[in-house]
Amino acid sequence: MSEKTDSPDLLDPFRQFFSFEQDVLVLSISMFAFSLGFQMTSRYIPEYLNVLGATALVIGLFGTVQNIIGAVYPYPGGALSDRIGSRYSLTLFGLLSSLGFFFWLVAPAMGTVSVAGVTIEPWFWIFVGLFLAQAWKSFGLGATYAIVKQSVPPSKLARGFASTEVFRRTAFLIGPLIAAFVLYLFVDFTVGFQVILAIAVVFGVIATLAQHVLYEPEDTTIGKSFEGFDEIRQDLKQLPPELRPLLVADTLVRFGNGMVYVFFVIVVVDFLGVALDLGAVTLEPAVFFGVLLAVEMLVALVSMPVAAKLAESVGLKPVVAFGFSVYALFPVLLISAPESAGIILLLFAYSGLRFAGLPAHKALIVGPAERDTGGRVAGSYYLLRNTIVIPSAALGGAIYGGFSIPLTDLSYAGSEPAAFGIATAIGLVGTIYFLLFGREFEAYA
Repeated sequence: MSEKTDSPDLLDPFRQFFSFEQDVLVLSISMFAFSLGFQMTSRYIPEYLNVLGATALVIGLFGTVQNIIGAVYPYPGGALSDRIGSRYSLTLFGLLSSLGFFFWLVAPAMGTVSVAGVTIEPWFWIFVGLFLAQAWKSFGLGATYAIVKQSVPPSKLARGFASTEVFRRTAFLIGPLIAAFVLYLFVDFTVGFQVILAIAVVFGVIATLAQHVLYEPEDTTIGKSFEGFDEIRQDLKQLPPELRPLLVADTLVRFGNGMVYVFFVIVVVDFLGVALDLGAVTLEPAVFFGVLLAVEMLVALVSMPVAAKLAESVGLKPVVAFGFSVYALFPVLLISAPESAGIILLLFAYSGLRFAGLPAHKALIVGPAERDTGGRVAGSYYLLRNTIVIPSAALGGAIYGGFSIPLTDLSYAGSEPAAFGIATAIGLVGTIYFLLFGREFEAYA
């Protein structure tokens, strides 16, 4: 192997990506377009909910609904794809996602209405839109894992995942910058964000049409047909035992992060209210948040290929553990940060390092799997992890904003530092557990 191949090359993931066959390339470009739409919008949705009058508990419930969708959508999505074919299912999912962005766009105009004596606030339509907007994500997670698993040798799995992750997450860099630019042009956050949502609708429709016209799979399914919940139970039972410590640790880390993830934008925009003064130009907190997300993802894009190559020397476990530690520590660092734009910028750059462990993490998931079972192993792993993490955001919202117990005088006032501190504590437990009990994949040992 040449020296050039052995050294970390930041452009190598893109070279590998564009060597994919046409169908995979078309699907990945569609994923890029939808990721762009999500990244322009999703991280701002909690602030959008806040402006529309939602409480902290409702915002936390929004995160929990996201977790529910992430846990349950892939299986019915795969079953539908097996029945009607991947081309038509992708078109359907794309149209539904675009419709979801549209619901988010028109939510403020819906106003407060009363139906059968029940008052429906404008933020209710954000939840309706969420069920639709997430539809495109219901296809392809397991298939993506399986394709990479079958396409690269075991010792290069981390680098193979880095190729697809770096390309897809380039949208995570561009999307927030587009959002920041649009919000800079509009004084009113709601109006500016509605313009962003309109752009997301356009991206979604174009991506849907492109994939419908250009995607021509040789067959209409990926893997075997879905056989019901017995298959799910069987797949969970057959998870490689090497994955159990990783699954426990990952679940704890993601649970802690999930408690406060939806509140990051509110902390920056409202709790800290940090603006970036560039002299001639001042970026207000909402605009600055978009810049912070872009900085976070820039660090991620640079660090993922380097960390993937480093994993071939030091092993997957240390790289994954480092990523876990960043996930765990970031919440308490953010909530206790001074109102300094420079420090907040450095914190989000540090947060980007959590993605450094992502390719190694994925390699550690599918590495122990038998050939041609990588997709099922990944799907089972994420189904179990995401199901357990479902209540995290609602719990975080209750601690963050407070709550009262119906029919009693008992109430809790809420505490932002408490929510973020508990989130970090849970994440650190997961990180330490993985350091103590996590297993290394033999190809990297």
